Amino acid sequence: MFKNNLKIAWRGLFKNRSYSLINIGGLALAMLVPILIGLWIHDELNNNRQFPNSDRLAFVMQNQTMNGQISTWWSEAWQLEPALEKDHGDLFENVITITGSSNQLLRYNDKKVTKNGRFMGAEVTEMLSLNFLQGTRSALEDQNSVVLSASAAEALFGTEDPMGKSIILGNDLAVTINGVYEDLPENSTFGDLEFIGPWKLNFQHQNLEERAGWGNSWFNTLVQIAENTTMEQVSAQIKDVKYNSIDPEFAAISKPQLWLHPMERWHLYSQFENGASVGGRIEYVRMFGIIGIFVLLLGCINFMNLSTARSEKRAREVGIRKTLGSLRAQLVSQFFSESVLIASIAFVLAFILAVVLLPPFNEVAGKKLGIPWSNPWFWMLGIGFTLLTGIIAGSYPALYLSGFRPVKVLKGTFRLGRFSALPRKILVVIQFTVSVVLIIGTIFIFRQIEFAKDRPIGYNRDNLVRVPIKNRDIITHWEALRTDLLNTSKVENMVGTDSPVTSTGVTNGGFTWDGMDPGLSNDFTSLRVTYDFGDMVDWEIIEGRDFSRDFATDSSAIILNEAAVEYMGLENPVGTIMERGDMRHEIVGVVKNLITQSPYDPVRQTLFMHHETWLNQINIKLKPDSRAHEALSQIETIFKKYDPVNAFEYHFADEEYARKFQNEERIGELATFFALLAVIISCLGLFGLASYVAEQRTKEIGIRKVLGATVTNLWQLLSKDFIFLVLIACILAVPLAWLLMNNWLEDFSYRTDLSWWVFAVVGLLAMILALLTVSFQALRAAFMNPVNSIKSE
Repeated sequence: MFKNNLKIAWRGLFKNRSYSLINIGGLALAMLVPILIGLWIHDELNNNRQFPNSDRLAFVMQNQTMNGQISTWWSEAWQLEPALEKDHGDLFENVITITGSSNQLLRYNDKKVTKNGRFMGAEVTEMLSLNFLQGTRSALEDQNSVVLSASAAEALFGTEDPMGKSIILGNDLAVTINGVYEDLPENSTFGDLEFIGPWKLNFQHQNLEERAGWGNSWFNTLVQIAENTTMEQVSAQIKDVKYNSIDPEFAAISKPQLWLHPMERWHLYSQFENGASVGGRIEYVRMFGIIGIFVLLLGCINFMNLSTARSEKRAREVGIRKTLGSLRAQLVSQFFSESVLIASIAFVLAFILAVVLLPPFNEVAGKKLGIPWSNPWFWMLGIGFTLLTGIIAGSYPALYLSGFRPVKVLKGTFRLGRFSALPRKILVVIQFTVSVVLIIGTIFIFRQIEFAKDRPIGYNRDNLVRVPIKNRDIITHWEALRTDLLNTSKVENMVGTDSPVTSTGVTNGGFTWDGMDPGLSNDFTSLRVTYDFGDMVDWEIIEGRDFSRDFATDSSAIILNEAAVEYMGLENPVGTIMERGDMRHEIVGVVKNLITQSPYDPVRQTLFMHHETWLNQINIKLKPDSRAHEALSQIETIFKKYDPVNAFEYHFADEEYARKFQNEERIGELATFFALLAVIISCLGLFGLASYVAEQRTKEIGIRKVLGATVTNLWQLLSKDFIFLVLIACILAVPLAWLLMNNWLEDFSYRTDLSWWVFAVVGLLAMILALLTVSFQALRAAFMNPVNSIKSE
């Protein structure tokens, strides 16, 4: 029976080629979207889950209360590791401190490569279950060792055996290669880990025991909890470890609380507000999951509409089958066979499209997704997905068509009824409602990005180049380096900072000043700068003056931004003394707010401190008339004079700032792609329905033309019903899109308005697009020879 059903279904496809093409094409496009989205979501959900211990690994986080607002920090002081091991060692299997990810120069004889890595506790090899191709997991127990990823070992040693070889890490750390591990998965926090150095080596080299106290949260604390515990239990036990270890007065003000953030949630749940998780990438996973479901439904709606629209033509077939003894269940099986066959063909076509489109899709998504050819679960899901699609698409037509009464059909008294087209109209409205919502949503995503890009940032980043300081000898020869750069005729200015101007991450607190609120737990973003910084970035001074070499006291001076003045409650900030410990800092000026962090958030209270040695970045302003390539070539030559060991590295400030929008831009581009497919699918369905209606009313059109109807009259006759449905869809889509986008924009402190004209323009475009789609078939029918139309029966 099943074979016979498929044979009949196959013949039906060839008999009605145009409708079959529309059905298969629309369904293939609709299935393409969830295939691509499914691969993307799978990659997102599996981020950090490839490690066997991922369910027991966590970062120790801290919440600090500042003036009634709770801020969440990923970073900790190095003192936390010994404190946890001493007081709560039974709760953990491992506790290690790790540094941030950074590029370091690796030198072996004359070979130099720059690789990304971290310094970590020796237990990390067990915690991450590193697969060692050479060496063992105990490799980092030797303080003067290092382990490399397979790709880093190949880059540095080629085919030579790296084991036991001595290399120079950074400027002067002599270490021995004790192991080579398999590259870690790219979709993980440690996916870029190309080398690992022992934490103890970094601890001693940086002299951290003397330099850094509990107030310096410079590192991450990674823990592996014991098997008989849970994240919640451990979090409850350790929450007051820092509170009990720091100065009681500061502890009472800041109220630090520790808790564990599980590894499996790092990627998807990375945003916190007032001490609570408010999501992160998981929001986009949910959004695209919903889009995938709705786009698939659009394709199913096309199938349902075209199948039920052709019900009159199939009514006689149903009547004869029932008269000859077919049961309704057999007819339902026949129609389901047709829908499953179409879904299967559509899946094959969608799969081919997915393979072709995956490279550009990866480029837009910023991923390296691939088809899991050898994974049986993928093929099982594919088959299940196809069957489910076929069942969903064929359910309504199967139940609807199989319910015809054979007596009425064969007597010729069968009529579909005045409300028979109502379900099809409802489905068309749903299709265009979804499409319009997607288009409006995509536009507002890009409007939000452009709104943030157009936000005044308070400084000039044009021709501004950042060069990281990799050798401290540069500080010693600062003036000589500056003079050489200025003499190139390509450089306008050079200054130093302790952080990149576009991403200041250093904070300082503990200041006091006259009139300070005693309950204020002050915390400032800070940027240490050298003289001429203000001139180089063209900041706008609104009170006081800039740092100046003419004032010897400026070595300890401070300049505030507007947000800091408001935060401190100062009416006359210039001349105010800020004290911290035995240091006195005079406020000499106030500048307009500079966007040095997220362009979507309010500007934080920031203080600019003059410093000549505590520097990590060199900022170079190129002359406007200089060619960047030529200028950088000369600058590199000069840098090699003062730092001959390290590779010259540079970053343009405008490019670094642009990367702040990269995530939202990728989401917008993906949403645009899916929205366009949704519109195409909806228009395909409308095209098919218009084609069928025109065919169904062929004789009526011929008679009307004979009686004097013009082409315009006939075009209006065939188009008005569809345009009315699209109008209803637009009316329904507007409030729905407003609600969804308003909720999305609430995540941004600095956000665009939901302008009414966007809704109006998208609605108008949807109407025009629908009109063009329907008009082709309407005009085609209207221009037919009425003689041929009347003879059609």
